[in-house]
Amino acid sequence: MKMWLVIFAVTMIATALGVLYLASRLYKFGVSRKFTDKRILAYTIDFMAVAALFGVLCAALNTMNAIVCLIHFTGVWLICDFAALFFKKPQKHYYAGWTAIVLSVTVLTAGWVSDHGVWATRYTIETSKVSTPIRIVLFADSHIGTTFDGKGFAKHVRTMQTENPDVVVVVGDFVDDDTPRADMLAAAEALGKMKTKHGVFFVFGNHDKGYHDPKRRGFTGDDLIAELTKNGVTVLQDETAPIRGDIALIGRQDAGEKYRGGKRAEMAELVKDSDRSKYAVVLDHQPNDYKKQAESGVDLVLSGHTHGGQIFPLNNVGVWIGANDKTYGIERRKATDFIVTSGLSDWAIKFKTGTKSEYVVIDIVPAKKP
Repeated sequence: MKMWLVIFAVTMIATALGVLYLASRLYKFGVSRKFTDKRILAYTIDFMAVAALFGVLCAALNTMNAIVCLIHFTGVWLICDFAALFFKKPQKHYYAGWTAIVLSVTVLTAGWVSDHGVWATRYTIETSKVSTPIRIVLFADSHIGTTFDGKGFAKHVRTMQTENPDVVVVVGDFVDDDTPRADMLAAAEALGKMKTKHGVFFVFGNHDKGYHDPKRRGFTGDDLIAELTKNGVTVLQDETAPIRGDIALIGRQDAGEKYRGGKRAEMAELVKDSDRSKYAVVLDHQPNDYKKQAESGVDLVLSGHTHGGQIFPLNNVGVWIGANDKTYGIERRKATDFIVTSGLSDWAIKFKTGTKSEYVVIDIVPAKKP
């Protein structure tokens, strides 16, 4: 809680300073000085103009996204002003300001597209534990109702279906705290229509059960389980499911379950009776148990939750403060491979300036003989 209070305080201070800084930059264009020769009054006009623009963004996007836009403008403008210091010849026009505006709009537009579009990311992993290839399609953080509703999700399902998956895994935050019940039903039905050889599997994220009164969105975590199960999706909560004869899926309860009064099994407990000759794939929404997972000897851990860091240059804040072990991508620790996806959608911020939305295609293939 203290960490989030610090982040909130820093964000509010950065926003206030950003408004003041942008007002001072707007003053350099000289428009307000055409209305008055009093510097303080002119600056006040510029301040009110920036504040008004911020208000418009709040109304159009919501406060959080307005802050994201303002901070991006401030950061880009600071860089442009700094670069202008290296031009010794005085500039007749405020080129740094115009450049900052164009670059800021470009970055935010690209961030909007990166957030609302969906791309495929591919990995190939070799192992001696499988004799024939298997293709896993992974996605997380669809947060149904944010960038797309239930029908929009169905379109992404059809796209993922073209990858011809042998198995599909949903690594948490399938729905959001505010997902309407109708969209949850439509999304669960669409997910159940995916054609695979070995099924569709789901583990909970920190938002799937909802943080608020169930009446707010019209369904509970148990309702979600029932709907997924009805549509043929296997829900794993600290459980293992065999795939073929040589692969085991280990679906973990979300790490946030302890804050709900629930329990989550330790990795050692989950693997104590496992057949180590099988390729073990762990589904764990939050990437924050790498040490124990590597020590357990599992082969692959799949996670989401981080949204790929979402906003540059703050992508790795979660790692810096110790909340996550990794933000995005693939890495190997001991004999275990770890993959974190940036997610199919977003949560509250409608821009991804440090990553892009995605689903992941993982081909697990037999190791090449030396």
